[in-house]
Amino acid sequence: LPRVAEETAFNRTLASGSRLFEDAAEATKAAGKTVVSGSDAFTLHDTYGFPVELTLEMAAEAGLSVDEEGFRGLMAEQRQRAKADAAARKHAHADLSAYRDLVDSGPTEFTGFDELTSEARILGVFVDGKRVPVVTHGGEAAGGRVELVLDRTPLYAESGGQIADTGSISGTGSSATAKAAVTDVQKIAKSLWVHTINIESGEFVEGDTVTAAVDPTWRRGATQGHSGTHMVHAALRQVLGPNAVQAGSLNRPGYLRFDFNYQGALSDEQRTQVEEVTNEAVQADFEVHTFNEKLEKAKAMGAMAMFGESYPDEVRVVEIGGPFSMELCGGTHVQRSAQIGPVTILGESSVGSGVRRVEAYVGLESFRHLAKERALMAGLAASLKVPSEEVPARVATLVDKLKAAEKELDKVRLAGAKAAAANAAAGAETIGKVRVVAQRMAGGFSGGDLRTLVGDIKGKVGSEPAVIALITEGEGDSVPYVVAVNAAAQDLGLKANELVQQLGAAVGGRGGGKADLAQGSGKGAAGIDAGLAALRAELGRS
Repeated sequence: LPRVAEETAFNRTLASGSRLFEDAAEATKAAGKTVVSGSDAFTLHDTYGFPVELTLEMAAEAGLSVDEEGFRGLMAEQRQRAKADAAARKHAHADLSAYRDLVDSGPTEFTGFDELTSEARILGVFVDGKRVPVVTHGGEAAGGRVELVLDRTPLYAESGGQIADTGSISGTGSSATAKAAVTDVQKIAKSLWVHTINIESGEFVEGDTVTAAVDPTWRRGATQGHSGTHMVHAALRQVLGPNAVQAGSLNRPGYLRFDFNYQGALSDEQRTQVEEVTNEAVQADFEVHTFNEKLEKAKAMGAMAMFGESYPDEVRVVEIGGPFSMELCGGTHVQRSAQIGPVTILGESSVGSGVRRVEAYVGLESFRHLAKERALMAGLAASLKVPSEEVPARVATLVDKLKAAEKELDKVRLAGAKAAAANAAAGAETIGKVRVVAQRMAGGFSGGDLRTLVGDIKGKVGSEPAVIALITEGEGDSVPYVVAVNAAAQDLGLKANELVQQLGAAVGGRGGGKADLAQGSGKGAAGIDAGLAALRAELGRS
């Protein structure tokens, strides 16, 4: 059964990828180009799992090539992002020796489930990973990474996909002038909360009593994002089935990102269903319950656990709406689901084989996004002079008209190409034993147009030995060129893939192909005439 499922998934990938490649190929040809962009090849590979080898093969069959260098560059960028993401998720402290005494002496008490402000004692002060007795605003530690370890804190340390709280730490009593902004909170050995701070005034001394406070606006947004993640997870399982389980997540105020196991992209209908199920659950205003339970009992109750994650014997369970959502989770959450606010799914994509990603805005950020979309629609409606509800139909009509106009332009281009072929053939010259058409064509022709022209010219020069070389100034600063050698000229030892190098060298381009047809593209239009002269000279020596 796993083998059948794998084959079915691959066949589905092959079918959807083939359709998407055909769309990309048509768009490439319609733009007068001969090279499928590296971004199109990367999208096929990364988003739809389509093997790049198949893209190369299908491109060749369609008379196209693929920007392999661009594709490899995007793949390298993706790998670099993955490495950077992995590095960012690792704890910043590779050497824990400076923190060992504090780790061994006992854990930091997290108070953030019940309060946003807590009195605490400074257990340790660190500058760039080294323990110091005191740190002062503007002192020797200026510019270094300053950290405080407290015996208790309401600030959430980054874990479980939820990023750390922001807030403040301030002195009390005689140290009341000490103030610092908390920019990050991380855990060491899963038990010690380490607060990265920017000192704004005063000094912090080991052993002092301080007040640690969470930014309430930040925490409100963070709870919306984390609870929203649970709701989207539950909605995905309801729409796609029980196999759509979590593979990773990230949430911050106003935003969530959720990775899940699933083969194939979601349809528009499925995306809409997931969004509707999520918002219906939000509107239902479910009460959010959190409680501690033995791990095995929590799993028996149906609580979802992250695959591959290690859990202690006693776990925290977050339940929203009874059977709707129940997960093992140590994060902070809203008290009722309606507090999440609207959830707007931004998109869905692939992040690896069999792993998909959904991104969404929640709460006020969701409203702001929808407001932008509404303004965009209003602007389109005004430009098109139709009511908003008629914009899709109006755009579809315009697209159809554009396609029809493009077809007419193609007809005009074809007629122009045939006329150009006739003129070029009439201007053939004889060099040695070979009839030669080596011309600079007027601007506006693409590499594909040049291939069509050399085919027409070959047919007009007949069976006598002939070499056709066409070059033009294409779009932007490109200089496409094509060389064709008929069978009779090949019998004389002439090869298109060798002759094309003369043009390439003159215009700073590269080219290749076979003995009968070769092509390339450069960027040095100033060298066109020199390239044609060099090709004629090479033929004169043959």
